[in-house]
Amino acid sequence: MEKTVMIDGKQVQFKSNGATPLKYKMQFRKDFFAEILKLHKLGKLKNLDEIDDDVLGTLDFEVFYNIAWTFAKTADSSLPDPETWLESFNEFPIFDFISELQEMIMANIQSKKK
Repeated sequence: MEKTVMIDGKQVQFKSNGATPLKYKMQFRKDFFAEILKLHKLGKLKNLDEIDDDVLGTLDFEVFYNIAWTFAKTADSSLPDPETWLESFNEFPIFDFISELQEMIMANIQSKKK
């Protein structure tokens, strides 16, 4: 699955495939699927007005940055390390494009079996 998202005036290509969880583990030394579960509450948010202190206390935004980088790295293997990549943006407004990546995240954990 592939998506292109506008971030800070740049077209950013994101891609997910069967190797995405392995890429994530190789880079961050954490299990991709366990980390996705940490985003559970984030996926329910529609805008910044819905964030309260209880929700904020349970979110680990590093997980989102890591997943976004992994999807981008899967689309473009020439990307630099996560910190260098993120520094290339003046702004990285997570809530502006989380819904764009949500489908890709869910595609990695949902079964197609009925």
